[in-house]
Amino acid sequence: MIVKILNYGDVGNLKFIEYGIYGLLSTQIDYLMENLEEETSINEDVLIIKMYFESKLYPFQSGAAKFRLDDFVAREEIEMAMFLSSFLEDMV
Repeated sequence: MIVKILNYGDVGNLKFIEYGIYGLLSTQIDYLMENLEEETSINEDVLIIKMYFESKLYPFQSGAAKFRLDDFVAREEIEMAMFLSSFLEDMV
């Protein structure tokens, strides 16, 4: 599984991050789409997850994030990959 941040920014009063998840089996995609509470869609064989954040919880809000954005993006991609891996462990 490979997680890449496709887009991020503002929607109204909320911040969002859109993740592309590559390399999943169709059964894994179906399981995640059925069980995740976040907004999900499929583009070809890529699962798209869009998460919304309040400003205080948004990972890219700090001053450090503005100067080291690549580090913050990489960390967020790793954290999402770990979350999804642990979520898929519950798949029967």
